[in-house]
Amino acid sequence: MKKYLVRPEPNNPALTQRVDGVDHANNAINTLVPVECPLTLFLNSQEIVTVMTIGDFPEDLALGFLLNQNMLTGEDIVTAVEHEPDINVVVVRTERETDFEDKLSKKTRTSGCAQGTAFGDVMEKFESVVLPDAPLKTSWLYALSKAINTTPSLYLEAGAIHGCVLCERDKPLVYMEDVGRHNAVDKVAGYMYRTGLSAINKIMYTTGRLTSEMIIKTVQMEIPILVSRSGFTAWGVELARQANLTLIGRTKGKRFVALSGSHRIEYDADPEIVPSEAGHIQRKGSRKPDAD
Repeated sequence: MKKYLVRPEPNNPALTQRVDGVDHANNAINTLVPVECPLTLFLNSQEIVTVMTIGDFPEDLALGFLLNQNMLTGEDIVTAVEHEPDINVVVVRTERETDFEDKLSKKTRTSGCAQGTAFGDVMEKFESVVLPDAPLKTSWLYALSKAINTTPSLYLEAGAIHGCVLCERDKPLVYMEDVGRHNAVDKVAGYMYRTGLSAINKIMYTTGRLTSEMIIKTVQMEIPILVSRSGFTAWGVELARQANLTLIGRTKGKRFVALSGSHRIEYDADPEIVPSEAGHIQRKGSRKPDAD
């Protein structure tokens, strides 16, 4: 299998810490939990937002956030991305002057874990994107699910985390994690922008719910296929159909549900030979994973 361009670092000591507690039988335990830290994003001289994050890939998170909020465009020339870890700040600098006071005055609280915030008109680019008719073979879908769900990750190590994975055909390429799926997808967007990685024929896989926010960001990134282990919201489905996005959820073992864009799906694999997935994925050092 092709190697990841970016993959989780579950053994990075900066991303987790151990906490003492007791279990259901009042036995002393010592468990691993992800860290959260504030990261303040600036665009040139203007403070934009402070997000709670696990702290990795701060430059990609900043770039992706600004792109997905339409504060940066593909035509912008980014002259510098400066991370100051001592004060938890990232400054993105551009050639053109920017002023987003009006956009910052209009906020929408998103449905994501860790309370995401969207600024301005979240639909201002969405309606103009035309997604390509990229194919999706069910054999790729089954292979991706197996590869991603067995990749060592912070989720498997400590839980309370979401992941977003940029894929091509049956190969996962860029696997980002964070306490909120909105942060994880922004990291993917930032990485794609920074490295020039194309969205053509790509698939976005997320461990989180398929909400309106996830659909809007995936469409803005011009990715035609969005897949999740989790379920859907009604507005998410409506937006996916409006944008001609292939939307697949409840992807576990041989089973999945497509509620939009099913014309892209090629049923080339026999689901009867795909093993069923029994219950939750077992996390390292745990008897039963907690609900995230």
